[in-house]
Amino acid sequence: MKIKSITTLFFALISFTLFSQNMADYTGGWEGKLNTPKVFNLKVAIENLDSENPVFKIYNNRNIVDQTFEKTSNPELKISFSGNHFFEGTVSENGKEINGFIKSGLLLYHIKLVKSKGNTFTGIWNPLMVDELKSLDFYLSVENGKGNDYQAYPFFGDNRFTGTWCSNFKKENDVISFNDFKTGLQFKGELFENGIRLEVLLGENLLTEIVLQKSTTDWNMGGFVSPKKASTLELTEMEKHIAKDSFPNTHSVLISKEGKLVYENYFHGYNENIPHDMRSASKSISSAIVGIAKDELLFATVEQSIFDFLPEKYQYLKDSLKSKIDIQSLLTMSSGLDADDYTRERTSLASENHYQPTGDWVKTVLEAPMMNTPNTEANYGSANPFLLGIAMDSVVSGPLELFMDQHLFQKLDVSNYIIQTDLQGTPYFGGGMYLTPKDMLKFGELYLAKGKWKGRRIVSKKWVANSFKEYRHLENVPDKNGYGYLWWHHTYQVNGESINSIEARGAGGQYIFVVPELKTVAVITSGNFRNGKTQQPELIFEKSILPYLKK
Repeated sequence: MKIKSITTLFFALISFTLFSQNMADYTGGWEGKLNTPKVFNLKVAIENLDSENPVFKIYNNRNIVDQTFEKTSNPELKISFSGNHFFEGTVSENGKEINGFIKSGLLLYHIKLVKSKGNTFTGIWNPLMVDELKSLDFYLSVENGKGNDYQAYPFFGDNRFTGTWCSNFKKENDVISFNDFKTGLQFKGELFENGIRLEVLLGENLLTEIVLQKSTTDWNMGGFVSPKKASTLELTEMEKHIAKDSFPNTHSVLISKEGKLVYENYFHGYNENIPHDMRSASKSISSAIVGIAKDELLFATVEQSIFDFLPEKYQYLKDSLKSKIDIQSLLTMSSGLDADDYTRERTSLASENHYQPTGDWVKTVLEAPMMNTPNTEANYGSANPFLLGIAMDSVVSGPLELFMDQHLFQKLDVSNYIIQTDLQGTPYFGGGMYLTPKDMLKFGELYLAKGKWKGRRIVSKKWVANSFKEYRHLENVPDKNGYGYLWWHHTYQVNGESINSIEARGAGGQYIFVVPELKTVAVITSGNFRNGKTQQPELIFEKSILPYLKK
């Protein structure tokens, strides 16, 4: 009887193994519940910094990372943990803070650790960017399953998280694994006949696990409401349009006039604590970093060739025309390279969609043909500021992100932000920083005040003036906008009067409007990435905001 039971169990296990190995059986939607809305709100601590064995910790309701590290006599720290992750930072002169970054995936998450009792520095890291999940629902889409092949993409009921970029799909027996190369999170799932037990990991360290079952109904995502804030400026008509979805996917609107906040409201569950994906609006921040490096005398002139800043391995790409690609041509989208991110009728060899999938972005960009002589014709393309980031990384003495933090963000009292990197871990100047809307407003106010913030000079007045000049028009964009140093120009019509605005713009509807004649800065953030309404903030600004500012 015992031998018969063992034999039955053996063949049952063999049958189950054979069944579970075909990913076609798992193709479709799966869903489960997270155990707490703060599971991805991780606490970071550095303990006993002055001792011989200081400790670095990351934890939520469980201890995730707990390790000693070697401290040097320098104020700079670099602590590797969980495989390819690391923390780098600098102790402040007064010894009360450590400002730095956790590198995870393609992102540099800024972390501000504040000294508390004893000699412990603590801060918060939100890998999903949101301060607290409004939904515990978790979904997994398993696609194109066949044998051991598949793709899998996690989704959250709280769709304020900007989403994962998953790859490296593997399967071994009844275990699948893949990673999100954007956030650096890893996923490992054990397959059962009627379910999946999915672990979410930081390196090899468990953050949480979720039991998933086949979805039988449509996924429930978003639908959140943000509480209305009282503001000096009443924009009731605009708010009605947003509520009725006439201005869909508007996440925030903030306005300051003469340095005072006159309007601030968030929509669809967004709030002042969530850094927003600025996309290409962060190009204007990249311009500021170039200006600060110039003010710091880290390079001589904007007329310097890009090849002055590149390693020897790229010098073979230099010819008589490409040698004329200088810092100013990159700032004004006038490099002359075939770097066209707008035209869809042909493939531009230095377009973002072409160089980003390659292993060496610099090589791909500089191998592209020249379409014009530098500094003659402007065509919008992210390859231009990308090269600026490579140039600035070559002139700063330490990590570029620490230079950016110390010379711009700390001075603006901005600490809750994220920087996207390229494949080499260098801040990507082509776009992708995450700032809260209020911190975006601060940046606009810095430029409205000609480079000063609260009376303190951060960017030279000359650099701001040069940045706001209109050098030439962008030939490949619909409105042929004037363009400065990574700043757009646009003119609005209000009651027959022309109002000039200088703007940072990003895909999906991320805008910073700087209007010197009205002493006004406005910020609008949105989520219109796939519906063709990426320029909706211009309509909101012209029809629903400017008329009230002119009263």
